[in-house]
Amino acid sequence: MARGFALNAPGAYPAGNHPGCSPDGPGGPMRPSVRPMFRSPVALALTALVGGGLLTGCQEADTPQLDELERPDVSQMTEDEIQERARQIHESVITMDTHIDIPFNFATDEVDPGERGRFQNDLPKMREGGLDAGFFIAYHGQGERTPEATEEAWDRVLQKYHGVRRMAYELYPEEIGFAYTADDVERIHGEGRLVALIGMENLWPIGEDLSRIEEVFDLGARYISVTHNGHNQFGDAAVERANLGDDGPEWGGLSPLGEEAIDEMNRLGIMVDLSHLAESTALDAIERSRAPVLGSHSSVRGIVDIPRNISDETLLAVRENGGVIHPTALGSFVRQQPPERGERIAEIREEFGVGSQADLQALSDEDRAAYDEAMAAVEEEFPPVNVADFIDHVDYIVDLIGIDHVGISSDFDGGGGVEGWMDSSETLNVTIELVRRGYSEAEIRQIWGGNLLRVMREVEQVAAEIQAEGGS
Repeated sequence: MARGFALNAPGAYPAGNHPGCSPDGPGGPMRPSVRPMFRSPVALALTALVGGGLLTGCQEADTPQLDELERPDVSQMTEDEIQERARQIHESVITMDTHIDIPFNFATDEVDPGERGRFQNDLPKMREGGLDAGFFIAYHGQGERTPEATEEAWDRVLQKYHGVRRMAYELYPEEIGFAYTADDVERIHGEGRLVALIGMENLWPIGEDLSRIEEVFDLGARYISVTHNGHNQFGDAAVERANLGDDGPEWGGLSPLGEEAIDEMNRLGIMVDLSHLAESTALDAIERSRAPVLGSHSSVRGIVDIPRNISDETLLAVRENGGVIHPTALGSFVRQQPPERGERIAEIREEFGVGSQADLQALSDEDRAAYDEAMAAVEEEFPPVNVADFIDHVDYIVDLIGIDHVGISSDFDGGGGVEGWMDSSETLNVTIELVRRGYSEAEIRQIWGGNLLRVMREVEQVAAEIQAEGGS
């Protein structure tokens, strides 16, 4: 008989008690789940795999109860037991993804987040995979530093802010709530709703008007990365844009205006995001910030040595700062592939005219099917990056700077997705791999959202202190 695990955690049933089972027999008193709305097909399939134990029979579990701080001896567990333990933990923790890209027409008739569509994340997929909360991203790519270009970009990026708010306040308020604080995240989750937050990627669209940082704060921005690909008025980026005139470092880190932007983010209570920053800029931002920072979607350079990943020096500085880094499930950031694979992919993208994520999303259904088929052939020839490769980056961060400084991000529809976590409906697989690595329930709780919520609260506290000092 497969063994069930009775966990001392919110939402876990006492041994021998689950819906329909109690000491009084089926239909007797039972303890309800704290997440009654989430019963994903993946979880139901896992339940069917387990031949007995906690969720498939009314007998008592025959495994000693595990404290949430205790690391399981995975070597003594079957694969079914690993998956069942993961499912229970997954339902008891708050799972937070810090980077989900959205199109400019988000939450419109063209892109309805309440319907299961072709994007990697929508509300049905979040429910199916048990993804509780997501930072939806107000992103605009880097452009020319002219008043006309930044003003146009500002108007465009505001569409994304309004789209996320429209989803939560107008279209699906009973399904998803909008969070401004860490307490909001926990409250909305406790109500059984999904949670929406906003992160801003690239501060270039505000021009040199720092008052616009407060405007986006009021709209819900709770983290900001000051650059994307390409240097801008706030600092140097990890990836240069030669077509915009980049030729080596411009500022050598943060610019003077960038330093002022960090100060304003601290004053308001916006997390400083290190992703996309040059290493010099990231280190300057950490030194400048009075509050803990985050890397919203950056994996580690110690595994894949590319500029977009985080160096060991920066990771160690994040530990001293008290921040948190979220490795991201973007294949080329996670595991290096042979050059032949990249050449084949480039040929396919050229054939279909896909030079950006927007081009991919604009393909007709017929062309998208043909594109996906061609890409699938490449994946078959060159085994894709998978969830295990992704969790290697979590392990690396834990080993170097500790369990308190790591989280999870997908970068869905911004290039993210690895085998096993290709969209939000497969989120449970991340927890399964964490259990397979031997992490305890308490550690998984930290990784999936606990560390981020701690940082959010500390950022909120620093803002309150600055404002009390007269910085409002």
